[in-house]
Amino acid sequence: MELKQAIESRTSVRVYKQDPVPLADLKEMARLASLAPSVASSQPWKFVIVTRKELLQDMARKVLMHLEKIPPNESRAARNVISQVEWFATFFQNAPALIAVAMEEYESVLEKGVVMDHDEINRQRNYPDIQSAGACIQNLLLSAVDMNYGACWLSAPMMVKDTLSKMIGLEDKYKLIAFVAIGKPENVPAKKPPRSPEDMIKVIE
Repeated sequence: MELKQAIESRTSVRVYKQDPVPLADLKEMARLASLAPSVASSQPWKFVIVTRKELLQDMARKVLMHLEKIPPNESRAARNVISQVEWFATFFQNAPALIAVAMEEYESVLEKGVVMDHDEINRQRNYPDIQSAGACIQNLLLSAVDMNYGACWLSAPMMVKDTLSKMIGLEDKYKLIAFVAIGKPENVPAKKPPRSPEDMIKVIE
């Protein structure tokens, strides 16, 4: 598949056939994800591939328990909104595979020569670690499309990232960033119409 076709075809797939995803395919997606640009070329990635159904269900329960503790507001739509969020945050339990993306801290060249700590440098540089994670996850999503899988990037489960990190045996030096659920699509949802490039692009000549 051409890169342009993969980019234009990619959409968030949340309902999957239960066919297993071969481990070799999942490892290849992670390998391609790892080739993304990273801050200071640190390649700080760690990928945890989870296909054990019981573990995925236990992880989803932890997310759901947290969401159920959040008090709703007074709007009429509150209950429907919460139910929708609960599904969007836990559908990964029905995916044949989940890849957890984690990162270790990078050391900036700048912090070796200035009186400024890592967190402040990271803030002033607009969080290049998180920018790196975004590039990595995009590689992962496009690799899934290229290999004829559906995938979806999840951030809502990160509300209980400390608990989930322990459940997947993530070492302390790594910070859990996001999940990507993967499987053969049960159906491919219609894509939201793209915005006009003229609305998004500003040119300074």
